[in-house]
Amino acid sequence: MHLQIYTDGGARGNPGPAGIGVVVVDKSKGEIIEEHSVFLGKTTNNQAEYRAAILALERAVALNALSVELVADSELIIKQARGEYKVKNPDLAKRFLELKNFETKLGCRVTYRHVKREHNKRADALANQAMDEQLKTPAPLTRG
Repeated sequence: MHLQIYTDGGARGNPGPAGIGVVVVDKSKGEIIEEHSVFLGKTTNNQAEYRAAILALERAVALNALSVELVADSELIIKQARGEYKVKNPDLAKRFLELKNFETKLGCRVTYRHVKREHNKRADALANQAMDEQLKTPAPLTRG
């Protein structure tokens, strides 16, 4: 199976409540086969972007992908994954290694493509959905 996977991560505040969205497309059929919307808790925008990309490759491994095109609107993540930018932040370096480990597990070609936000609407909507659902849930009452 050849996959095209759209990813997005976001945080409201940096750091702040964060969520990710992942849309897995069967490239040969042009059909969405999976969608994921996950709330992460408090983290940074870049951490969320990496977590989305990691989930994408994790799903590609589970689906036995023959090739993967990962599409995201984060220029930083895409250029770091391609080796065009160095990963200087120690926390992001851990996520970068996770991403590369999934590439190795896949054992197939992984390409990374940057798109403008307007071409990544579904993944963005799923990331926002994760944050919205978590943030609208009222906090439990505490009694003293």
